[in-house]
Amino acid sequence: MNAATERLKNFPRKKKFLIAIDSDGCVFDSMNPKQIVVFHAKIMEFHQLWGIESYLREVAEFVNLFSRTRGCNRFIALQHIYRFLTEIPEIKQVIMEQGITLPDTTTLDAYIKKYKDISLGNPTLEEYVQERRESSLSKLLTWSKAVNSTVAAKIKNIPPFHHVREALALASENADLIVVSQTPYEALGREWKEHNLNNYVRVIAGQEMGKKEEHIRIAARGKYKSDEMLMLGDAPGDRRAAEANGALFCPIIPGKETQSWKRLVEEALPRFFEKTFAGSYQKELMAEFDQALPSKPPWQELNYDHRTSYRERQPLRKAMYERFDPQGRLLIMEEEDK
Repeated sequence: MNAATERLKNFPRKKKFLIAIDSDGCVFDSMNPKQIVVFHAKIMEFHQLWGIESYLREVAEFVNLFSRTRGCNRFIALQHIYRFLTEIPEIKQVIMEQGITLPDTTTLDAYIKKYKDISLGNPTLEEYVQERRESSLSKLLTWSKAVNSTVAAKIKNIPPFHHVREALALASENADLIVVSQTPYEALGREWKEHNLNNYVRVIAGQEMGKKEEHIRIAARGKYKSDEMLMLGDAPGDRRAAEANGALFCPIIPGKETQSWKRLVEEALPRFFEKTFAGSYQKELMAEFDQALPSKPPWQELNYDHRTSYRERQPLRKAMYERFDPQGRLLIMEEEDK
């Protein structure tokens, strides 16, 4: 157990309740720019996949932002992306015409299989690179490090969603707050300190300290009852982390983040502290959450048209690039394009 995990395990209980909070896409509106401007672009840059940019962006956005895999670990996301790319019928012709080769996932799959129950992140990937000494693993590690450094350089000064500060202040009156995230600690600490939110929380736990469910388990062990623990998150993985520890879950609905934080202040937190959150109220929130994140990708729908589907998210992509990387490479499909 590393020093950071020891801090998580040994922090003393000071309040009656424990609230675990995700960060990217939950507290900060950072999911969209990190994924659209950095993660997806770096995949294409490292593997010469710009020739299928529209397909890769559509698939990667579904995996990382607009489906029930939202918020998954970056390496698991790569597995999903490469698998989905082979499912779209018309992409095979494009790949053949342009001489594009999709990455072989053999070593990626092996890494995930070995470390998925421990921790998937640069530290364990570095261990695996030293063990296997394969060029594909070294390239994967270089990509992951490039993602981190580019995020640090370009994705800056993103304020928390409206009502977040108010909610944290209210929550900290009766609960010990911890951040649980699959984002590297360096980025988490920088973002929370940048906006003076770190003073509300007891511990900030990143991907180096294991999975979210482990963060909660280590922090809560023997200290809080099930109905005294609440997880706040914007992705199904956050919900699973809560359920794995018998904790309650309050979703921050993607696309309705401001409304979700306002509801947390006005309804959910008072109910949690009064122990009336569980039951019908939580079920209502879960139904809304499930509706916001579909499980079926658009290319599996009847009458799917790739060009139309790609253009639906085009305003979001343009907004992200205009703000965070004005000179960055982005395919714009005009209405008259064929």
